[in-house]
Amino acid sequence: MKMKKYTASTMVEAMAKVREDFGDDAVILSSNVTKTKGFLGLFRKRSVEVVASYDKTNAERTYESQVRSVQAVAEPESVERIQREMREIKQMLKDIQPVDQTFEKYPDELLPILKKLQMQGLASEYITEIGNLVFNRMKQDKIDFTNEQQMELIRTWFSDRLRNIPFGGISYEKKFINVLGPTGVGKTTTIAKIAARALLEEKKKVGFITTDTYRIAAIEQLRTYANLLQAPVEIAYNEQDFCTAIEKLKDLDLIFIDTAGRNYKEAKYVDDLSKLIDFSLDMETFLVLSTTSKEQDMDTIIGQFDKFPIKKFIFTKTDETNSVGSIINLMLKYDLGMAYFTDGQEVPEDLTEASLEKILDLLLAGDSNA
Repeated sequence: MKMKKYTASTMVEAMAKVREDFGDDAVILSSNVTKTKGFLGLFRKRSVEVVASYDKTNAERTYESQVRSVQAVAEPESVERIQREMREIKQMLKDIQPVDQTFEKYPDELLPILKKLQMQGLASEYITEIGNLVFNRMKQDKIDFTNEQQMELIRTWFSDRLRNIPFGGISYEKKFINVLGPTGVGKTTTIAKIAARALLEEKKKVGFITTDTYRIAAIEQLRTYANLLQAPVEIAYNEQDFCTAIEKLKDLDLIFIDTAGRNYKEAKYVDDLSKLIDFSLDMETFLVLSTTSKEQDMDTIIGQFDKFPIKKFIFTKTDETNSVGSIINLMLKYDLGMAYFTDGQEVPEDLTEASLEKILDLLLAGDSNA
């Protein structure tokens, strides 16, 4: 069996050399990442050492033959042990495959926070911008940035990118508060939380209109919240009912409109909504999305609602996910702000009025070195 040791700057380069000499029949016997210290211990260089051999086909054929022979006569527990060892070998082979080189150019000191942002679902283009910002400052100042210094720079980046994005709850300047969104995102509970805050903290007279006539449970849920707040509820089955409801509630300070939860990926339901609600009223409209949804699905929903005058997002269920980067991705993509985020079912406690600082705390929460 022919063996040879290769040294390269990356695993990809090392594997290319192996294939050049031995072809696809090569066997990787071992791999190791080594580092050499650079200036002030910061700019350390990495290299990969790989030991490869030829005759992979013959080696595998012999090994598999031996395993089959042992399995034929082994006790059940021995077979299980052999199978476990085979799984471990497969995992070892996976571990020596070329690694993700997304962060390869950055020093080790910077990797924990970048990987955290990646796990949070922040778009790769933003992570690259952040990584370059911090790394360039590290090179410029020739220092090993502490975690606190990294966080300060990262927060500065977010502040710059989001400086024109509005944050904050309802303005109390509009009479109608309209809440849109797909089924299952928690619109009714969210409306109840906002209304309760308006009544208890701002002493506003509030009422509700529901257009969610497709689900009896939704109407009863809203009635329950309204009874607790001693607020009136009107049901609108059609456009005429909606106009009648407005007339009945005209003496209130705020009228909250709870729309039907439907699959708004289908344009038909969006068109029905536009015919039922008069968006020309003195109205603030918010789009409610759940952070537990896939970003691609949320993106599709936003696209379907582009005909409506959406003022800001409301994101729910932040307590049910460890990935909130999509919030920032969508705000930057659509240049839309954020009014609230929710983290539970308690009314009105589990409602937070959004601010840049609170969103960054949510994104960067915990130990970035974990």
